[in-house]
Amino acid sequence: MKKVLITGASGFIGSFLVEEGLKQGFQVYAGIRKSSSRAYLQDPGIVFIEFDFSTREKVLETLAQCKAENIRFQYIVHNAGLTKAQKKEDFYNVNCRNTIHFIEALIQADMVPEKFIFVSSLAAFGPGNPDTGEPVRHTHEPKPIELYGKSKLEAERYITSLKDFPWLIVRPTGVYGPKEKDYFVFFQTINRGMEPYIGFRKQTLTFIYVRDLVRLIFIAMTSSFIHKAWFVSDGKEYPSEQFAEITKRALGKKTIRFTVPLFLVKTIATVGERVAGLWGNIPTLNKDKYNVLKSTNWRCEVEPLEQDFGFKAEYDLEKGVQEALDWYKKEKWL
Repeated sequence: MKKVLITGASGFIGSFLVEEGLKQGFQVYAGIRKSSSRAYLQDPGIVFIEFDFSTREKVLETLAQCKAENIRFQYIVHNAGLTKAQKKEDFYNVNCRNTIHFIEALIQADMVPEKFIFVSSLAAFGPGNPDTGEPVRHTHEPKPIELYGKSKLEAERYITSLKDFPWLIVRPTGVYGPKEKDYFVFFQTINRGMEPYIGFRKQTLTFIYVRDLVRLIFIAMTSSFIHKAWFVSDGKEYPSEQFAEITKRALGKKTIRFTVPLFLVKTIATVGERVAGLWGNIPTLNKDKYNVLKSTNWRCEVEPLEQDFGFKAEYDLEKGVQEALDWYKKEKWL
């Protein structure tokens, strides 16, 4: 039985990666922090390993324990990371520096796997050209517009500099599904009868349902490819209004639709960030978030997924939203 280590296993995407690994017959090792919740990791077949990536030495200690127990991973999915942070430096420390510590420790401990999958993000490249509407492509120069994306890009640059390390990179667009908390806020808002929009220019959005993403990751992981990266979406494009319409139908809700001008959002974000910055914190609505909200083109190329794997998403937005909302209702989130 081949062994796969999944870091960030206690999180939204991580818990689905664990589920998929078990489903496919792998011995799954869930890499978690000491403080991580195990609420969504209840299968008795899961083996837990506590990691502290803050220094290479701490990672080496954990890997030494693995070697002592004759544990060697054929595959590693490095999914651990931050999408939100209280302090700006946390993005770089967790998403980039910790990744470097992990890989350096794997190399030093002679525990390099057959394949190392880094879960990055479309945010590492940023949005597409708003004037031409062209999708973001692998050949484009990355232009991240937020600290999260910049930290992911720095991690990618380190990884891709390694010539003898068996890396692959996946860059999903907006990931949604059961347990996810950011899109859930939008679902809550619609459920309360409100339908807000930011700015008057139309946005084109892309999505990938979490089950499709983890399926693709395992396809890539066990493929013959090496030293390659892919953008991941369901292959469709959605006007922001369509996301709301699908959600309203699924919830059976009518809403009050309103638009908040960009200048007002920018003012709130700028003032909020300055005030929070006095304590070294980042507010929820900040200049990075403003840059994301005002961006109108989140298309990305998915043709390579079809060419390399014959990959087709099983979930479009309508099917995915319905399944996610059913879960939120069942779990009393809505």
